[in-house]
Amino acid sequence: MGSPKEPRQLPQRVGAAVAAARGNRRRTAVLAIALAVLLLIGAGLAYWWKSSHPYAPPPDFAAGTAGPDVVVGVKSGETADDISQEMLKKGVTKSASAFFDAAVSNDAMGSLQPGYYLVPSHVPGAVAVEKLVDPKSRVGNMVLSEGRQLLDNSDLDTGSTREGIFRKIAKASCYKPDGKEHCVTYEDIAAAAESDDLAALGVPEWLRDDVAKAPRKATQLEGLIISGSVDFDPSASPTQILNQLVTESAKRYEDSGILKNGPKGYTPYQKLVMASLVERESHPKDFGKVARVILNRLAKPMQLQFDSTVNYGLDTVELATTDADRARVTPWNTYAMDGLPATPIASPSLDALKAVENPEKGPWLYFVTVDAQGTTLFTDNLEEHEKNVQKAKDSGILDQGR
Repeated sequence: MGSPKEPRQLPQRVGAAVAAARGNRRRTAVLAIALAVLLLIGAGLAYWWKSSHPYAPPPDFAAGTAGPDVVVGVKSGETADDISQEMLKKGVTKSASAFFDAAVSNDAMGSLQPGYYLVPSHVPGAVAVEKLVDPKSRVGNMVLSEGRQLLDNSDLDTGSTREGIFRKIAKASCYKPDGKEHCVTYEDIAAAAESDDLAALGVPEWLRDDVAKAPRKATQLEGLIISGSVDFDPSASPTQILNQLVTESAKRYEDSGILKNGPKGYTPYQKLVMASLVERESHPKDFGKVARVILNRLAKPMQLQFDSTVNYGLDTVELATTDADRARVTPWNTYAMDGLPATPIASPSLDALKAVENPEKGPWLYFVTVDAQGTTLFTDNLEEHEKNVQKAKDSGILDQGR
């Protein structure tokens, strides 16, 4: 009989592979168990955080803690996020998010107009939004009609007083913070407007040399505050208010092309002077023709002889000036001087300025309004013009009140 058989041995490579496989299975099991444990721990931590830290709204003031009223500004193109930062800066809300969250859920925010608003400080975001969108909260808004002058004057025919821009500013500056009326007076505005510091008044560099030569300090800013709907911060000082109005007006004039468009050989300030004449002498439909008359006369040269320049500087004015008024030598009376007036004689509209920048083409040298409806006749012939003047007299439009 043979000897007992020894156990059969696996080849070395096969044994190593089996051992490796067993090790991999053990490691996989361990990793699976570890991952399961981590998931359980993570779920537990999430549950604990959620239960112990519910959603917290942004920091906000409590109702009934309102502080002093403040004026906040809303600029054109600003978003709810921009306004929320202003509310935080002015102390209206405790956080920007408190206002923002309330603003995005209030439909009235979509119709909010640029301007200035009186709102209480230290209030909840929802209250701040409600106050802001309330039309009664708006302050510092005024409408300046075209051709208005800085100072008040009286109409001889009607006896009424035409309020100047300074008067309009004074009235629009009145508001009631915390129930107490605050106003900037007409006298304070007028005094601030006489300052030698033109930069502080907002006069841009391209106007300063000409403005500094104005023969009357009280009206050195004439023509520099544009007509239309205007907003300003009524809580500011008189100088700051004028600075804001003049700066914003200058920007709109610049945007119209005054620095590069228009007749050659005239400064931007002279174009502004011409625009003020166009505004006071004609209706919008005739702006382009009147601008051409001005340029044609200056080119001749001929005196402009505009009644509006005679009236400028008079406390009492009328459409038809007297021989005595026309004979008075002033820096503005174009019956008694050659060339343009020393300064603008009123606040021109953008339409009047654009008419100067792009006047109609024509030979006209004369024009006259012949009826109360504003019909204006133009000609380059003096004899024909005199006939047109007679038509105006026959209609009563040129009747003198004195």
